[in-house]
Amino acid sequence: GKDLFLGYNEIDREQKVKLEKNLKTIFTQIYNDVTRGKKKDEATKRYKDEPDKNFFQLREDWWEANRETVWKAITCDAQGFKYFRPTCSGGTTPTHEKCRCVNTDPPTYFDYVPQYLRW
Repeated sequence: GKDLFLGYNEIDREQKVKLEKNLKTIFTQIYNDVTRGKKKDEATKRYKDEPDKNFFQLREDWWEANRETVWKAITCDAQGFKYFRPTCSGGTTPTHEKCRCVNTDPPTYFDYVPQYLRW
């Protein structure tokens, strides 16, 4: 069977390994930044300097703090695209051709995918 994380083929696996390496670099930099300030002890205790540099708790916290902004950035100019549902929450209210509902909720369930399944 197919490994959901590694993918179907060698090229896909290589891309995911490269992505994971980049994420480790980025979150190492974020870790270094948050463990330097006034709340250094609190941040160091919460995020622990993991030997493999995955920083899963830091990734979870980052996503929780930034998910709304990221989602808006992804969908704000997606005019006329058919990838997302055309209506909000399975109802009849249209998304106004921008893949967003009037109340700004994304018209998909993608926003609720756990972080560890996204990266």
